[in-house]
Amino acid sequence: MRIEEVFNSYDPYSATIARPYIIAEAGVNHEGSLELAKRLIEEACEAGAHAIKFQTYRAHTIASKNSPSYWDTTKEPTRSQFELFQKYDRFWKTEYEELKVHCDTAGIEFLSTPFDIESAVFLNDLMTAFKISSSDITNKPFIEFICHFQKPIILSTGAAYVYEIQEAVNWIDHYGNKLALLHCILNYPTSDDCAHMGMIRALKHSFPNNLIGYSDHTLPQDMKALETAVLLGAVILEKHFTHDKNLPGNDHYHAMDKYDLKNFIQRLEKTFEFLGSFNKYALPSEKSARDHARRSLVARNRILKGQTLTEHDLAWKRPGHGISPKYINEVIGKPVLRDVEEDEPLMWDMIGRE
Repeated sequence: MRIEEVFNSYDPYSATIARPYIIAEAGVNHEGSLELAKRLIEEACEAGAHAIKFQTYRAHTIASKNSPSYWDTTKEPTRSQFELFQKYDRFWKTEYEELKVHCDTAGIEFLSTPFDIESAVFLNDLMTAFKISSSDITNKPFIEFICHFQKPIILSTGAAYVYEIQEAVNWIDHYGNKLALLHCILNYPTSDDCAHMGMIRALKHSFPNNLIGYSDHTLPQDMKALETAVLLGAVILEKHFTHDKNLPGNDHYHAMDKYDLKNFIQRLEKTFEFLGSFNKYALPSEKSARDHARRSLVARNRILKGQTLTEHDLAWKRPGHGISPKYINEVIGKPVLRDVEEDEPLMWDMIGRE
């Protein structure tokens, strides 16, 4: 599945829960190593992700030198955004072109979030859709610049109020780009009580014409947040991805690895097996229950030929081989055409006309 297919096939009025498009958010967990970035690509593909996404920035264009941290400093001790970004901003156009080729060879879609004009320009040649970070949801000039590429946009909505999301949606709608909105909580990591998965429903209600997804920052012990997101209607899932969750710093500590992703996809397949059809009907396997567990009208006592049936003559008991109790009003007041024994189910050929 490609991201363009997700946008092209989305039906906002369908009651069906769709299998999600899964983005393994590698970010900068390659830590400046091309070989490690390629390993992340291969492991994400092996685990079943549809896309792997990186982050493309230069420290001096994304943050001032006096930009304080907003992450868990017990896990990532760097207290300056500028200093942290400076550690991992080594990849640029040439490296991402090489990673795009590696993705194509591996069979996984390449994505990277641009954080400045220059990176957006060269990434445009490598991607069929753009991801815009929650941090840029109020960055009108940058959003409008990306809209000019006329490609689908995936916009995270972390730390945003509905009116701010609506403003960004209006800017994007002006250019006609297809748009997906991802529920997201900007806590690194996000505790379970702060995940607020119900906000997915709020986004679906407020923005019914847009795809709705989920970008997850909870700890990956059981991946329950992602399962919940799918059941709430998220059609795009994004979660940080690493080759080693025990590594210190940056995004490793709240990321999933290939084993987490494999297990999640296996459980998700079981969930969809349970979900089955979204149209209600009686299954062939239920025929025996329909025939034997439903009830029929039966004689409460012995009824003589020619006797007019009253409500007191009738009971309703299993099996459902005779006249259904739903027709009781059509039966009352009618004569029986032969003697009916106590507890005998009534059949239509036993009932006369008035």
